[in-house]
Amino acid sequence: MFYTIVARIFATLAALYGLYSMVTGFAIGSNWMGDPSAALGRYFGSHTAGEVIDRGFYLVVFAAGLGTLAEISTGIRRMRASSSTDRGL
Repeated sequence: MFYTIVARIFATLAALYGLYSMVTGFAIGSNWMGDPSAALGRYFGSHTAGEVIDRGFYLVVFAAGLGTLAEISTGIRRMRASSSTDRGL
């Protein structure tokens, strides 16, 4: 159960940071935050806004997969708990 909780927390944080990276990458790419090269160096250390958006997207996909695995783990635990009470254990 400990690892399930840690996976859920990590998936949530990874998804939030990935979304933040994507939004910031779009903001930098559209010159909303001023000079793109200065903003990229200041916030991400990347060469292009596309790299920031790509990394954010990959992080969101990773977080979705990790969250799915955490949900499967929770479901299996609940199924085992309900089957043990059904048998009178």
